[in-house]
Amino acid sequence: MTSHDHTPNVFDPATAANPYPMFARMRASGPVVQIDAPTAYNPTGSATWLITGFAETVRFLKDPRFTVDASAIHPDAGVFGHSAEGGAQEQSFLGAKTMVSVDGAEHTRLRGLVGKVFTPRYVETLRPRIQALTDALIDRVQDSGRMEVVADFGYPLPIQVICEMLGVPPTDMKQMQVWSEGLSDHANPQPEVLRDFSAYVMQLIAHKRARPGDDLISGMIRLEEKGDTLTEGELMATVGLLIFGGHETTSNLLSIGILTLLDHPEQLAGLKADPGRIPAAVEEILRYNGPVFSPAPRYAREDVELGGQQIRRGDVILAALGSANHDERAFTDPEELNLARELNRHVAFGQGVHFCLGAPLARLEGEIAFETLLRRLPGLRLDVPRDQVVWRDSTQLRGLKTLPVAF
Repeated sequence: MTSHDHTPNVFDPATAANPYPMFARMRASGPVVQIDAPTAYNPTGSATWLITGFAETVRFLKDPRFTVDASAIHPDAGVFGHSAEGGAQEQSFLGAKTMVSVDGAEHTRLRGLVGKVFTPRYVETLRPRIQALTDALIDRVQDSGRMEVVADFGYPLPIQVICEMLGVPPTDMKQMQVWSEGLSDHANPQPEVLRDFSAYVMQLIAHKRARPGDDLISGMIRLEEKGDTLTEGELMATVGLLIFGGHETTSNLLSIGILTLLDHPEQLAGLKADPGRIPAAVEEILRYNGPVFSPAPRYAREDVELGGQQIRRGDVILAALGSANHDERAFTDPEELNLARELNRHVAFGQGVHFCLGAPLARLEGEIAFETLLRRLPGLRLDVPRDQVVWRDSTQLRGLKTLPVAF
C-alpha cells in the first residue's frame, strides 16, 4: 500500500470526536481524494478513495458502476471484503449475503422481502410502545437527578425496540448488548462474538419456525413459506443485520444528539419552548454530527472518472457522509448547527438503492427520545467537564463511550 503523506489518516480514533476540520481541509484539495485504508477495508491493496463532496457523494451512491459486492470484482473476497474462506465467517451474519452486501436483482429481492414486513406504516404503529419504553428508562433515573446517557438510555432504548420487533425474548436483551459491543467495528469483528451471536440467531430462527408469533422474524419466515425464498443463510444474515443495524446507529444518534444539544444551550432552550420543531432538529443533528462515517465500501466495476479523479476497476471507494453534510457548496453555514434549517437534504442515511431501510425507525426513536428527555429532565446539563467526554474508537460508526448528565 502506498503512503500518501499529504493525506490525513481518516481512520485515526483521535479524529472521531471532531473530524470536520480534517474533512474541510480534504474538500479544499478536491471532492475525491486518495487515502490509505486498513486491510479490512481493502484486502486487495487496490487504490482507496474517499469522497468528501456532497454532489459527488450523491452521484456515487446512485451509480451502478460501483458495487458493494467485493466478490463481483475480486472472486476470492467475501462480504465487506472479508475472506470467504472458512473461519467464523462461514456460519455468521457477516459471511452470508444481505441486502447491504449485494446489488442488482439480488439486492432487489432481499430488500423487497424485508421491506414487505418492515414498512413505514408498521414503524408508525410502534409509537406508543417506543414512548412507553422511553418513559420506563427515564423513570429509573428520574429521582437520582443523574444519568449516564449511553448506558442508561442511548443503548437500552433502541435494543429493546428492535428486539421486541424481532421477537427476541426480554431475558436475552442484555446479552445482545454485550455481543453488539464486540461487533461494533465491522472491519474488525471479534471472531468468538461473531460465532456465538450467529449461533444464537440460528436458534432463534428455529424457535420461530416451530412457534411463530407476530414479530418480524416470523413474518419473514411466512414470506419464505409462500415461495418468496430467503435461504437459511440469508435469513440468518438478515436477522443479524436487523438486530445490529436496528440499534447501533440509533443508539449513537441519541447520545451524540444529546451532547450536540448541550453544546448549544440557546438552541436547546428554543427546542424546549417549541417541541414541534423536534422532527426538524433530528434531521439537523443527523446532518451536523451524524453517527455513520461511511456506508459499506464500494468497488469500481470499471474505470470511472469521478470528481476529477481517474478511478480504476477494482479500486475501493468510501463516502465520508459527515464531509458531504458539511460541504459549503451544498449547505449554507454548514459548520453551524441550525435546528430550524429548511430543505435539509443531508445524506446521513445514504442515497440510492442502499438508502437505510431503518431510517423511519431511527427518526421516530430520535423524535420520541429527545421530546421526552427535554420534557422530563429539566435543567439537563453535562455532569463532567466537556473535555472528559470520550468517543468510541470505531472506524465505521461514530459514538460516545459515556455521557454523564445531571438534571
